[in-house]
Amino acid sequence: MNTDAAEKGPELRKNDQALVKASDFALALALLTRLPVHVSSFERGARAAWAYPLVGLVLGGLAATAGFIGHWLGFDAAINALISLAVLVVLTGAMHEDGLADTADGFWGGWDPARRLEIMKDSHIGAYGVIALFFGLSARWLALWMLYEASLAAAFTGLIAAAILSRAVLPALMASLPNARASGLSHSTGRCPARTAWLAAGLSIGFSFLLLGASVVGAAALAVIAGLAMARIARAKICGQTGDVLGATQQVTEIVILFTLIA
Repeated sequence: MNTDAAEKGPELRKNDQALVKASDFALALALLTRLPVHVSSFERGARAAWAYPLVGLVLGGLAATAGFIGHWLGFDAAINALISLAVLVVLTGAMHEDGLADTADGFWGGWDPARRLEIMKDSHIGAYGVIALFFGLSARWLALWMLYEASLAAAFTGLIAAAILSRAVLPALMASLPNARASGLSHSTGRCPARTAWLAAGLSIGFSFLLLGASVVGAAALAVIAGLAMARIARAKICGQTGDVLGATQQVTEIVILFTLIA
């Protein structure tokens, strides 16, 4: 994530009421990936969140393509799954994984909201973070491994759909929960309008239906349940959401979707 540019949000964000702008996709890529995307203005902030599922489409497509190349080279399912997972981690700069670790440390290492937020901001990883990272990465690798074992097509479509749907949950959290702190990336991006969240949801369902057919119903339903669960926990623990919480939510939702597609 290009955090330096994103932190300019409070100064650059304006009262722009347009639902969609052509520049939103580039802004979403700049916020959620390490891809070298030039963005001239960050004033749209959270209004560009409708494009988060499109970022998932790009990331999932690149990761699936890498796995396909591995399959073509003769690698087995376990290696292809590891390749796809590595591509996802590298392209995002492990941003979501970092959020998962920080959230685990803060939520279960602190005794009140203020202390939890303080822990989440600490750059050092604790025991809960290590455990969350280990099980999170292991679960994703196992799920992808099982999809590649099933078929290349199942892995290709499942990986992309999971990347799309898991990022569509983020605008919903941004719209429904207040920012837990008065600084940070999530705060600088701003509150997501409800219609932006609905557009993101609609796009994710549409793209995922093209990939999964009727199976999208179960995947989307469990994505909603996972998102609601994370929102409830975040509200109870820190009275809102942060960028770390959004990252953790993406990770948890992706894991749930991948295992749903295996069943």
